[in-house]
Amino acid sequence: MAACEVHHLLEGPPDAPAIVLVNSLGANLRMWDAQAGPLAEQLRVVRFDTRGHGDSPVPPGPYSLAELGGDLLALLDRLEIERASICGVSLGGAVAMWSAVHAPERVERLAVCFSSARFGPAPEWLARAQLVRKQGTEAIADAVVGRWFTDAMRRERPQVIEQMRAMVAATPAEGYAASCEAMAGIDLREQLGAIGAPTLVVSGSEDPATPPEHGRAIAAATPDARFIEISGAAHLGNIERPEQFNSVLLEHLTQAPTRTSTPEPTEAKELSS
Repeated sequence: MAACEVHHLLEGPPDAPAIVLVNSLGANLRMWDAQAGPLAEQLRVVRFDTRGHGDSPVPPGPYSLAELGGDLLALLDRLEIERASICGVSLGGAVAMWSAVHAPERVERLAVCFSSARFGPAPEWLARAQLVRKQGTEAIADAVVGRWFTDAMRRERPQVIEQMRAMVAATPAEGYAASCEAMAGIDLREQLGAIGAPTLVVSGSEDPATPPEHGRAIAAATPDARFIEISGAAHLGNIERPEQFNSVLLEHLTQAPTRTSTPEPTEAKELSS
């Protein structure tokens, strides 16, 4: 399938190094609102709606990880960005890893956040796709947002919870279902050793969807990676703990480049709220 001309936003200085933000399943580029401003002070920020989400086209499924990654690379081509850092959450993290494996010359730095190299049994994802095609995304919105945030977040910021629920419910059913089919086929575990970009792996201590052991496994298998766990964050920790998330991401993206002959050791660090 040909690449989709995905809907995108550009922010920040046009001559600054570029960072591409890749959304999670069921979200759109607005999930990065708390990151775009701080990042755009120093970087050229590209955020976009993955195919089937937000204002991007909704081709019929199933989708594949290669197609989602191809959309990202085609966007870089349209924007005439030769090389960029890539940061993704959940499914977006898998797209980021795929890009670093298959187009290493395009990837400066990598940030894999609240994600996994394999997202669980394929039949569960295929069953969710079938449910959404029959009943729409409204049918799964509560369950999805229930995994995205902690109980504390639901008590303290209910308006954000409602906004994110509305985002899920507004996702086109075919786009969501076809992306579930992409999730069913993801298994990057044997490819992580090919990632050459300096990599930050971030997990949330309370993430039920991709628990911290998933992030630790990615970092352990990636040659130049470090792992950070954010305390008190669930699956969308960039929204739940934006200050901690922005701090570690900016540090990773703006540090001086390293070109060592041996990989840096994986670092485990926990950030408390």
